[in-house]
Amino acid sequence: MRRIVTLFTIAFVFAGLAVYQYRNDDPNAVTLAASSEDFKPKAGYEATAFKLPGLDEQTYEIGGKQNKLSFVNFWASWCGPCELEAPDLQRLHEKYRDAVQLYGVNATKYDKERSAREFVSEHEFTFPILMDRAGDVTKQYKVDTFPTTFLIDGDGVIRERINGVITFEEWERLIEKWM
Repeated sequence: MRRIVTLFTIAFVFAGLAVYQYRNDDPNAVTLAASSEDFKPKAGYEATAFKLPGLDEQTYEIGGKQNKLSFVNFWASWCGPCELEAPDLQRLHEKYRDAVQLYGVNATKYDKERSAREFVSEHEFTFPILMDRAGDVTKQYKVDTFPTTFLIDGDGVIRERINGVITFEEWERLIEKWM
C-alpha cells in the first residue's frame, strides 16, 4: 500500500510540473493576434496575424492586410526535404523580391538555434528568417510536417497550404496565380 501511495505522489508531482511548465511558457517569445475559434490554417481562411523575432533581431508581423503576397515557409535545420527546397527558396526570393514577401519560420522549439543559424548561413538566405522559439505559431498553424508553406494574399487570406517540397516551376505558377 505504501508503494502505491509513493507512486501516486510521484505521478501527481510530475503532472503538476507539466501543468506549471505549460502555463509558464515565455510570453515575450511570440505575439499572436486573438485567433477566432473557427481559424483553420488552410486555403480560404483568414491567416491569424503574428509577430516573431528574426535572426537580425528585428520583429516581423505576418498576416492581416499587407501590400503584397506573403510566402511563409515553416522549416527545421534537420529536415531533409527542407535542405532540398532551400536553393529554390532563395531563387524565388531573388526573382520575386519586389512582389512577394518571403519569410522563413524556423520551428526553433523543435530545432536548435545554432543549427538553424548554420543552415541559413550555408544556404546564404537573404530573406527574413523568423524564430518560433516557443512553438506557438507552429502549433497554431498546425504545422507537423516540414517544410510547410503558406501563401497569404494582401488581404490576409491563406490562398495555398503546401506540405512538403514542390518544384521551382510549380512555385512560380502558384505565385503568379495569386500575385
